Amino acid sequence: MAAPALQFDPGLLLRAQGVRVAFFDVDGVLTDGGLHFNEFGETLKRFNTLDGHGLKLLQRAGITPAVISGRDSKPLRVRLAALGITHVHFGTEDKRPAAEQTLQALGLEWHQAAAMGDDWPDLPMLQRSTIACAPCNAHIEVKAVAHYVTSARGGEGAAREFCDLLLVASGQYAGLLAQYTL
Repeated sequence: MAAPALQFDPGLLLRAQGVRVAFFDVDGVLTDGGLHFNEFGETLKRFNTLDGHGLKLLQRAGITPAVISGRDSKPLRVRLAALGITHVHFGTEDKRPAAEQTLQALGLEWHQAAAMGDDWPDLPMLQRSTIACAPCNAHIEVKAVAHYVTSARGGEGAAREFCDLLLVASGQYAGLLAQYTL
């Protein structure tokens, strides 16, 4: 197999080395941020399969994906269960304590954490993580603190871009890719 086509800035990869947990917001990161309701008032969400596969790859690489969402919905719970994501916090606007609870449960510290968010409630976890990421359509204040801004929009592969960055930094991207190209 030829070398992977994906390339990241070496300084960014150095910053991301040693990440063991990655926090993800949902609306605006794993979804496009739109809120869709059916005639019964139930929330509908659209998730991107690229993002889902990226989250599964993180798990295979030994990086724990954790989800902290300001909202709660059955579609979100179903999707996270299907992906095998067990470190989740629903319906919390104060994301820092939720992230710290996950860090404590995993025996990790902020310097081993990455985070991806798109709006002000995500700032506390973005500012404390060793590497912070924002989708290109995130709020300007979030992009200002992010170490990496994706080329993809939230819900359209942005989370996968961040997962790929973390996989490359961990040294496992090429090996995982090779499993699909043999």
